[in-house]
Amino acid sequence: MHMAPGDVADTIAQSAGGIDPEALEQIRREYGLDQPFIVQLGSYVGRMLQFDLGYSFFYSQPVTDLILDRLPATLLLVISAQLLALTVGVVFGVISARKPNGIFSHFVTLASLIGYSAPVFWTGLLMLVIFSLILPWFPVAGMRDVTIENGNFFIHTVDIARHLVLPMVTLASIFVALYSRLSRASMIEVLGSDYVRTAKAKGLQTNQVVYKHALKNAMSPVITLAGLQLSAVVSGAVLVEAVFSWPGLGSLAFQSIIARDTPTILGILFFSSLVVIVGNQLTDLALRLVDPRVGRTK
Repeated sequence: MHMAPGDVADTIAQSAGGIDPEALEQIRREYGLDQPFIVQLGSYVGRMLQFDLGYSFFYSQPVTDLILDRLPATLLLVISAQLLALTVGVVFGVISARKPNGIFSHFVTLASLIGYSAPVFWTGLLMLVIFSLILPWFPVAGMRDVTIENGNFFIHTVDIARHLVLPMVTLASIFVALYSRLSRASMIEVLGSDYVRTAKAKGLQTNQVVYKHALKNAMSPVITLAGLQLSAVVSGAVLVEAVFSWPGLGSLAFQSIIARDTPTILGILFFSSLVVIVGNQLTDLALRLVDPRVGRTK
């Protein structure tokens, strides 16, 4: 971005309808854009060591305040999409694993390939056309209805939930394919193990064998993949938020890239990294709950 022509001062000038060259140079001096890149980098790293993410050039407010204002919307979208993808993917994978050569299993395989191959922005636009324009069931964009000013907690919760449905389904559609394929393969492998055959030989019902004995052991690879894919979910949220005008870090990153607002972009990368790190730690805890052998030392 630093090597590309232009800077945030040019963006500010364009948004203001043009300013004289002296004022443009004054903006560059105020923001330190006239200094060499290595000096700007050293200054930023020094502030980072003091947990100071700097000041947004374009939005004219501290980057930390700007990000914390948008972070809850992104967390809501990412967590809900991840939970939806895991739930649907595991359910489809387990059902198809019980009859690997059945019609439903072939349908899940085909649907997984289509869902994984479709670009997320194309899926989002398709969702908008079908469920917001042709069938006006859900709002087109945003997170809240601006016409709802006075309302109780329940009304605002329902309003946010209606706005969340399409972005959540769009973001989850990619990862449903991954989780369903992996849970299907893992479940088929577990169902062929010795202890499952022993459980069947004891006369246990099929549902009891599948959901009580096999499912828990088959979930370890799925949970591991969910942790590894968390960074991809956060990255995918950028496009989804741009398509649906969801007021989160993704749309903020998209606008900041256009505005050449370097401090905001770096701050978003920092907070996104923190989200992924925390998510991976929670994944490790979930793995230990599912399989107590994980993390044990002899």
